[in-house]
Amino acid sequence: MQRWIIHVDMDAFFAAVEQRDNPELRGCPVIIGGTGPRGVVATASYEARKFGVHSAMSSLEARRRCPQGIFLPADHEKYSRVSQEILHIFADFSPLVEPLSLDEAFLDVTGMEGLFASPVDIAVKIKARIKAELDLTASAGVAPNKFLAKLASDMNKPDGLMVIRPEEITNILADLPVNRLWGVGKTTAQILIKLGLKTIGQVAQAEPELLAKHCGQLGHTLHQLANGQDSRLVESEWQPKSIGKEITFTKDLTALEDLKTELWSQVEKVGWRLRRQKLSGRTITIKIRFASFRTITRSRTLAVAASLDETLYHVAEEIVSKVALNEGVRLLGVTVSGLVAAGGQMSLFDQGDEKAAAVAQAIDKVKERFGEAAVTRGRSMIARQR
Repeated sequence: MQRWIIHVDMDAFFAAVEQRDNPELRGCPVIIGGTGPRGVVATASYEARKFGVHSAMSSLEARRRCPQGIFLPADHEKYSRVSQEILHIFADFSPLVEPLSLDEAFLDVTGMEGLFASPVDIAVKIKARIKAELDLTASAGVAPNKFLAKLASDMNKPDGLMVIRPEEITNILADLPVNRLWGVGKTTAQILIKLGLKTIGQVAQAEPELLAKHCGQLGHTLHQLANGQDSRLVESEWQPKSIGKEITFTKDLTALEDLKTELWSQVEKVGWRLRRQKLSGRTITIKIRFASFRTITRSRTLAVAASLDETLYHVAEEIVSKVALNEGVRLLGVTVSGLVAAGGQMSLFDQGDEKAAAVAQAIDKVKERFGEAAVTRGRSMIARQR
C-alpha cells in the first residue's frame, strides 16, 4: 500500500491570529515577538516579509527594515488555544497526528481512501475547514513521507497546496539547493558546496561514503533524503523532548541576586508548563549569554525526574552560583529535558515536601482556570516589574 503523509503548516500563524482578531491590522505589516530593543522576531506577516523581515531577526533590524511595522508581543496562551482547535480539525481526518509545534503537524492518511476520494482531497478539506471555522489559512504538502511532505508544504506559501507523487520525486528534488534538505544548516551546506554538491540531485548521486567522511552519520541520512527516502513514522503519541524559557534583558544584569530573581521567574514558568502537560524532567540546563555575546550552557541531571518549582530552582540556582560573572548578563534561559510522564517516585529533593506540592497544586488550579498570569510568587513580581 502506498504511504501518504500530509504536512500542514499555518501561514504566519501568530501574526495571522492577531490580524484575524483585530481587523484594523489586516493588510498591515505585523511583527510578533520581543518589542524591546533586544527583542527577537517570532513571526512576521507576509506584508512585513516584503520588507525582508523574518523570524529570528532582531527587533532592531526589523524596525530598520520596516519602520512602519506594527510590533506586538506574543500571546502564547491565545495561540495555544487556537492550536488546539486546529488539532481537533486534524483529528477528524486521521487518528495519526504528530504536532511539531503550535502551527504545524504531520498526518498519516495512508489507507483513508475509503473515507475520502484521495490524500489530496483530504488536504483540500483540511484547508477549507481551517478557513471556514477559524478564518485562517494554511499551506499543505502531500507526499509519500515526512521529509517530502514538509518540503512540499513550503513550496507554494501562503495558502498553498503541493503534491509530490512517487514518480515525480527525482525531478522535483534534482535542482533544489542543498539547504532544503532536512538537517542541513549553514555549516553543513558549506561542507557540501566545497565538495561540489550544490543541489539535492548532486547529493543523491554522490557516494554515501564520501558524505559520511565529511558529514559523519548525517551523511548517510542526507543521501537517503536526497533520494526521496524517509522511513520515519508519524508519532501520534508525541510529546516534547524539552520544555524551556529564556529572556533577553533590556539592561544587562551584573548582580548575582538579580540573576537569581530572574531565574526564579523562569523556573516558575517552566514548572507550570511541565505540570500542565503532566511531565517531569531529569536534566536542568542553564543558558547564559553575556554582554560580549559569549554564550555558555551548564547542566545537571537528577537521579529522579522532578517538576516542582522549588526542586528545579534549587538545582538551577546551584548551577548559576558557580558561574563567574565577570561581565553583564544579556540573556538567561532554563530548560528541562529528559522528560517522562509525571507520577510515581518524587525526586530526591521533592521527597517529603508535601507542603510545596500542595502549594503548587493550588496555584496550578488557579492558573488553569484564569490563565498563567493570574497568580505568581512574590519573587517573580520583582522580575516582572523589571
